[in-house]
Amino acid sequence: MASSKASSAMSTNTGNDTSYVNMKDHEASLVGTHCELSECNKLDFLPFLCQSCRHTYCLDHRTETAHRCANEGDWARRRRDAALARPAAGGGAKLRDKVDSERPCARPNCKMVIGTALTTGVHCQDCLRDYCLAHRLQEDHDCKNLPPLGGKAFSLRLHQQQAIQKKNALLEKFKAWAGEKKVAAGRALPKAKPSTASQRLVAVNALKKSAKGDEKLVSEKRVYLYVEAEAETAKAKFPKGAFFYSKDWVVGRLLDAAAKSLQIENINHQSSNEQDRLRVFHVEGGRLLEFNEKIGAALVSGNTVVLLRGVGPPPDLIGFD
Repeated sequence: MASSKASSAMSTNTGNDTSYVNMKDHEASLVGTHCELSECNKLDFLPFLCQSCRHTYCLDHRTETAHRCANEGDWARRRRDAALARPAAGGGAKLRDKVDSERPCARPNCKMVIGTALTTGVHCQDCLRDYCLAHRLQEDHDCKNLPPLGGKAFSLRLHQQQAIQKKNALLEKFKAWAGEKKVAAGRALPKAKPSTASQRLVAVNALKKSAKGDEKLVSEKRVYLYVEAEAETAKAKFPKGAFFYSKDWVVGRLLDAAAKSLQIENINHQSSNEQDRLRVFHVEGGRLLEFNEKIGAALVSGNTVVLLRGVGPPPDLIGFD
């Protein structure tokens, strides 16, 4: 009877982390059991079951070493075998051997055999081929002209190439547009351009005398600019003016103030359609300014900015599919 109870207790505790289990949770009617070690035979009301020899022992002799277990280590072996029998995470994945299968280098006309203990192969992440050490670099195996192995990889490479081509085409288109706008805006500027530092200083001083702005703004914070609007923007001749703004302002705030001063309709805060939105073009820099650029970082006194409508964002803001 005691043996069957002990066996039952053991079977329900094979998941424990010790070679013995306390029987108090498995036999509620237990009134005590004698330690089965012959020289002890102590009556213990909280006995322990050895999971290796399946005998019952007192607290002092519960370990395999203490009762000189005849089947010492049997419990540990069963746990190890059970763990090995369980399917491991990723068990279905195919693992690579320490030494790959022998094969020639993927570079044409290369006779080197790779995948051996002495000559390991190097896998290229772009064309997805394996090469010897001499041809491991992309320029050494003409990687850019090789279609990647596998349909998915080829599709990815094709998509990347198309995106680059689209970006380059947009950049060229923008450069041509920027050149036209720079020339058109330049026609509205004074004919005589300051060519020396002293002439530029005289021109800026003259600009300061005519420029309008917030008189409360301290002089060291001011940036004096020529501001113009393209004919298509204002539906008239090139309206223009001379204004000063704070170096700490961002370009978006300059745009709002300039549009108000030149009485140009500004619906940037109401519409997300680029055909309706105004942008700021920096004539000297030959580029569109970002709305979040600081005036003090992008412009200097004496520069000219032109308000344009419907030109879209700068190329680096254009998303590619």
